[in-house]
Order: sequence, then C-alpha cells, then structure tokens
Amino acid sequence: MLSTKRVCVSTDHYLLQSCLHEHQRRTRFKPYHFIKEEMSWDEARAYCRENYTDLAKVFDLTDMRRLQDSAQNQTEAWIGLYSEPGRDNRRWHWSLPGKEYTENKTCWTAGEPNDGAYPENCVRTGDKWEDEPCSRTHPFICYDNNKTFHLNETSVNWTQAQNYCRQHHTDLASGLDQIYSEEFKKLQKSKDPKVNLWIGLFRDSWRWSDGSNFSFRYWDMDSFNDGLNNRTCATTLLERSGRWSSAGCDQRKPFFCYDDKLILIRENKTWEEALNYCRQKHHDLVSISNPEEQRWVQERAKNASTPFVWLGLRYGCAARLWLWVTDYVVCYERWASGGRTEDCDMSAAMTTGGQHEWVSQRKNETFNFICLKH
Repeated sequence: MLSTKRVCVSTDHYLLQSCLHEHQRRTRFKPYHFIKEEMSWDEARAYCRENYTDLAKVFDLTDMRRLQDSAQNQTEAWIGLYSEPGRDNRRWHWSLPGKEYTENKTCWTAGEPNDGAYPENCVRTGDKWEDEPCSRTHPFICYDNNKTFHLNETSVNWTQAQNYCRQHHTDLASGLDQIYSEEFKKLQKSKDPKVNLWIGLFRDSWRWSDGSNFSFRYWDMDSFNDGLNNRTCATTLLERSGRWSSAGCDQRKPFFCYDDKLILIRENKTWEEALNYCRQKHHDLVSISNPEEQRWVQERAKNASTPFVWLGLRYGCAARLWLWVTDYVVCYERWASGGRTEDCDMSAAMTTGGQHEWVSQRKNETFNFICLKH
C-alpha cells in the first residue's frame, strides 16, 4: 500500500500535484491474488490464510472489477462467501455497500418480520416495513451518489429492482437516513402512501470467510441455488461479468485470495510506542489516502478492544499541517465533526464503532493500533 517517502511542499500547486500523484499511485493497489491451482473451498481458504489474509471478500462493483482484472482469463473461481443454511441463520443486510443494519422494531409493522410465507427475505415499505418473498413484485425507489431518489413505478421482483438501481443509479434506497429522509417520504407520497415499495433490505444465510459483514451480493440468478442441495460455497462466474453462483464446497476450482497487508495489534500503546512497534515488527503505522483504504482499515478497527485505534497521522507543528508518517500530506479526510484539533501534541485515531471517523487524540493516550505489513 505504500512506496517511497516524499515530502510535499505546502503550496496550493504542489499540494494538488502531490495528491494527484498519490491518487495515481494508490489506484495501482491490488489486494487480490488469483491462484490457478484447483482446490476444494476449505483447502483454498487454508491456503489463503497461510499465504495471504483470507479468501477474497467483495465490497462493491469496484472490487469486482479489480477481481476480474486479476483472473487471467479463467471462467470460474472460489471466493470467500459460504452459507450456513437454516431459517435461524439468516442475517439482515442493506443492499447499498457501507450501510450496516441495526435492529429497530419501530420501523416494522406490528408482528413483523414474521417470515409468514417462508422464506420472506426481502422488505417492502408502506407506512411501515414488512418482510415478503423476494419473488413478489412492487414498484421501488433507487438512490444515487448525488443524494437523489428515483421512483420507478414498474412492478418487478426485488432482485430485478436491485439490478435496475445498480445499473441506472447506485442502489436501492438503503439505511434509515435514506428511508426516513424528507426526499424519500415526498417521493413515496407522490405515488400513493398506501402503495408498497421495495427498499434495499434483505436477509440471507451467507457469510464471508474472514467474518466481515459486507452486504454486497452479485448473484447470477439463473445458476444460483441458495445454499440448498449442499451448494453452500460461492464462486464467481468470470465469463458472466463476474456474477456469482453457488457450488458444492468439495468441488475443486481455482480461487481468489486477498491480502490487505494490515494487522490489528490489540495492545494499548501511546502513539509513539505504536509507531515504534509497527516499524520494528512490521512496516509502519497505517496511512489512508482514499475511501477504499478507509474501508479496509475500518474492517480491522471493528475488532479492536479500545474505542479508538491509532493511525499513522500526526500534526506537524513546523509545517502546520497534518502529515502521515510516510511524510505525505492528507489528501483524503474522514474527520468527525469537531474531531480535529490542531495542536503539537495531537495524533489521529479512528473510532472503532459508528462511522469509523477520525478524531484528534493526545499522543500519550493508549489505544490499539493498525500496522501495515511488509
């Protein structure tokens, strides 16, 4: 994730050039490794854990494109998704990557979710939410990255609605901040407040091998079998735009590993102690230069035993700038509101819960930390 160090000159022109150079360098980061040797899913997972981090996990379509780029013209390969079949093993997820579901009974109609016509794995909203079979048809509302909602009055099943939103916008409307926004409510009422609409909430029994809670799914519905008939491991069908299918875990296939080069140290140390530890035993305290790296780091941070984890970012009094330990300036920021204090005794930490934002902390505080491996 890191290369040679370079100090950026603090003029607007050179800061701009520095960030452009940093962006171009970081976009070459390739966390995925394609392994041609054919193995069962369990053997592939053991190989990835021994030689890299784990079988590949996928956060969004950007990851899928990166996965395909490393595939060397193969047709099918294991990824790190597996199913634990059973009615009680399903978990709720939001369709939009990065949105995490938390239980909120006030959102649901009384007695819901009831799984009445089992399996009821998708959610529609009228006045409140109800679970339904994903095969039923309703209109739906999409969301795009410009924070705009789009009502589609065509009645389709949930998967078709999701595919349409991902193709034409970003995804189905997801998360309480979207579903309960004034814009969403206004669009809903413009149709008819009594009309049911699909939202981006679903549940399934699939898990990522490394325990990540990524909600992204990319099934090829023509070949997908939801963990039935012993088809409880996932493959990516590279000849079908990388869409996924399920297969028996004992089948032998090539596979993808991932290696984020990150390690969470669950020891409490000051910022200087954490920096020295990482440089002595690994490579350095972690730096973050784009949303993708933020995502990989925050996945590690979730498992910390302290409310914050140190990042390799400190305030430089001489330069009057926040600088990474690599001597790069901050080109990407994820500061919490009111969380940045520019003082000579300050370094940056990431919250291990919530939105995983950055906050200033005194260097003599002690937290877990994340190292970058060689």
